[in-house]
Amino acid sequence: MILVSACLVGVNCRYNGEGNNHPDVLAYLKDKQWIPICPEQLGGLPTPRSPAEITNGDGADVLSKEASVVTQDGLDVSESFIRGAEETLHIAQLSRATEAILKERSPSCGSCQIYDGSFEGKKKLGSGVTATLLKLHGIQVRSEEDL
Repeated sequence: MILVSACLVGVNCRYNGEGNNHPDVLAYLKDKQWIPICPEQLGGLPTPRSPAEITNGDGADVLSKEASVVTQDGLDVSESFIRGAEETLHIAQLSRATEAILKERSPSCGSCQIYDGSFEGKKKLGSGVTATLLKLHGIQVRSEEDL
């Protein structure tokens, strides 16, 4: 079983209410079993929602409470991101998922890169909250850019 960021298969769940119908992801998933997930919605956040970025760290730091996920208007949404990661992990465990294809640069789903917390489009190395938690539990995580 494969978990896939719902936005990558056209579900309008991104922060701005849009989705990304990603042809490479859809082609890869053809003839495979997969489950679409949106950790931010699973964590209780609405769609659309204010953009959020991780400040002072990465997903591992958010999970250990050493960094925060903050919206552009200053609201700390770390607990929603952690809850969404935990719910995604629960789905992965119930479905025996071994792989996840997640949206790069997302504060939840980024597998190698995330935005730096400045809301200026600057990127840094690091994983999002959900990507980190899945990796910690032995699930292979990659992005749409790795297909």
